[in-house]
Amino acid sequence: MDKIAVLDFGGQYAHLIADRIRRLGVYSEIRPSWIPAEKLVSYRGLILSGGPASVYAKNAPKYDKRIFSLGMPLLGICYGHQLIMHELGGLVEGGHGGEYGKAELQILKKEGIFREFDTSKITVWMSHGDVVTRLPDGFETLGKTHDCPIAAYANPERNIYGVQFHPEVTHTPKGQDILSNFLDICGTKRLWNMDKYLDFILRTLQKDAEGKKVFMLVSGGVDSTVAFALLNTALGPERVYGLLIDTGFLRLNEAIQVEKSLRSAGFSNLHVTDASQEFLRSLLRVYHPERKRQIIGAKFLAVQKRVCYQLGMNSREWLLGQGTIYPDTIESATASRNADKIKTHHNRIPQIEVLIAQGKVIEPLKNLYKDEVRELGEKIGLPEELVWRHPFPGPGLAVRCLSAKYEQYPERHLELEREINVCLGDTELRGTILPVRSVGVQGDARTYKNPLVLFGDTDWETLEKISTKLTNQFREINRVLFSVIPNIIDSLQVFPRFVGPKRIFTLQKADKIVMDIVEEKELMREIWQFPVVLLPLSVNGASGESIVLRPVLSEEAMTAQFAKIDWMTVHRMAKELLEIEEIGAVFYDVTHKPPATIEWE
Repeated sequence: MDKIAVLDFGGQYAHLIADRIRRLGVYSEIRPSWIPAEKLVSYRGLILSGGPASVYAKNAPKYDKRIFSLGMPLLGICYGHQLIMHELGGLVEGGHGGEYGKAELQILKKEGIFREFDTSKITVWMSHGDVVTRLPDGFETLGKTHDCPIAAYANPERNIYGVQFHPEVTHTPKGQDILSNFLDICGTKRLWNMDKYLDFILRTLQKDAEGKKVFMLVSGGVDSTVAFALLNTALGPERVYGLLIDTGFLRLNEAIQVEKSLRSAGFSNLHVTDASQEFLRSLLRVYHPERKRQIIGAKFLAVQKRVCYQLGMNSREWLLGQGTIYPDTIESATASRNADKIKTHHNRIPQIEVLIAQGKVIEPLKNLYKDEVRELGEKIGLPEELVWRHPFPGPGLAVRCLSAKYEQYPERHLELEREINVCLGDTELRGTILPVRSVGVQGDARTYKNPLVLFGDTDWETLEKISTKLTNQFREINRVLFSVIPNIIDSLQVFPRFVGPKRIFTLQKADKIVMDIVEEKELMREIWQFPVVLLPLSVNGASGESIVLRPVLSEEAMTAQFAKIDWMTVHRMAKELLEIEEIGAVFYDVTHKPPATIEWE
C-alpha cells in the first residue's frame, strides 16, 4: 500500500498534515522525528512538519540525518522547511520578527509543488519566527512574501521542496493543490475514503470495548454526540450509559434543550445530573486559565465516579467514553513530545492521562477534526440540529468568563502604546493595551499576553491588515480588538473578580442575545463558532463589565479567521448587550488564529 510518512516535529500541525493527505485519498502515518531512517524506506515520500522550536535551539527535536539521503521525495513545512536548509547547507536566521496569519505569496516558478497553478499570487497562512535567508547549491526559490524572501524553494533533481507557510490549513486556499502536487511527485495511488474509515472506527470500537460497557460523558456538543452515537451503533445502547452533567457553565437553559434534542434523536440511554453548585464552588477565587481548566476536568471525573458508585457499577467492567477530537490532544501537548502546550483540555488532565495509560478510556473521534466529525455524524444519520451545532468548549462559559485579581500590563506598556500608535500612522484609529491577558499561539507556542483595543472609524479590511501587522511587529500583544461601543476610550479599570453565579448568568444572557441574532440572520452555517467573552473590565468609568464578540471561520479549529459580520448587525448586537445592566462596553475580536486562540482561555 502506498503511504506517506509525516515526521512529527511538534507544534500543532503534524496530524493536520496527515489528515489533509488522507483527504486526498492517500494513506499517511505520523512517525516521531527521531525515527531511524531505515524504518522509512517503505514510504513513497516524507513530509517534515512544523514545530515550535528553532533549529539552533539546544532542545530542538532530534532526527536522523540519514533521512536526507533516502532518495525519496521530501517536503518540509515551516520548521521542516528550515530544518532541510539547516542540514543541507542553507542559512536560517532569527530576529527578523514573526509573521502570523494571512500573507500573500508571489509564485516565482510554476513548477513542482506549484505545477499548473493558474495564478502567480496566492493567499497563504504563516506562523513563524525564524526564516531561511540563503539557499545551498542546487536549490531555487519558488515563492516569496513581503516579509519572507524565501517562502518556498525546490531542488527538482532531488525532489526536495520546502514552504515556510502552512499548506495543510484551510486558510491557505490552494494548500490542497500544493499537497496534491507533492503526492503526484511521490507517485502515490489514492485509495482512502471516509466510508472505509467509518467501518474501521466501528470495528475498532467493538474490539477495544470487547467484554466491557462504556460510561459516556455527553455534553450535547457535536463531538460528544457523534461519539455517543458511534458507541451506540458499535456496541448497542444496552452497553452504553450516557451522562449529561449540568455544570452551571452551559448556555441559558441548555441542559433542558440538549436532553430534549438527544431523546428526540432516539437516545433512550441518556441520564442527566445537576452538579452546577459543585462546579461553581470549585472555581472560588481561581484566576489562572490553566488552573481553571484542570479543576473543571477533575470535577467532571469526580462526578462520573460518584454516579458510578451510586449505580453500583463495577469499575472492571466499564470504560470511560469521551468525545475527544484531535485538536484537544494537540493543544494539550499530549500528541507529541515536541509540542508546546497551548491549553489543557478538560479531557486531557493528568488523571485522565493515567486512565488512558491503563486502557480505561475509549475515544471514538480522537484522530479526527471537527469537519470530519460532522461528516461522520451525517453518515450515521444524526439530525442536522445536532451535527451542525456551534462548537462549545467542555468547560463551557467558565473559560469565556475571564478572572483577574488586578491590572496586568506588559513591561513599558505606555512606551509600547506610543510605538503602536506611531505604527497606526495616518489611519483614523488609536490603540490602547488592555490590562488583562488572554491565551494565544505564536510560532506554534503558547503565549499568555495582553490584547490591544483599537477605536475610531474604520472597515473590516483595514482592521484585518492592522491586526496582522501589529501582532507580527509587537510580540507583547497576541490579540487585537475593535471597540464597537464606546468609540473613544479614555480610561480602563480592572474589577477584581473570579467566576461566580452572577457573572455566569450575565454571560448567559449576553450569549443568548448574540446567538438569537446569529440564528435570525441565518449565520449559523456561515460562522463556525461564536464565543462571547466577559472581561472584568470597566471602560470610561462604567459600572458594568466588557463583552468581547469573537465570531470565527474555520473547519478544523487549528487555524481560524475572524468573521466579518455586517456592521448593522454588529451594532444591533452591541446595543442589545448594553441593555444588560451589568455590561458597559462591547469589543469585537479581529484577530486570526494564530496568533490568538479561538477561545480566550
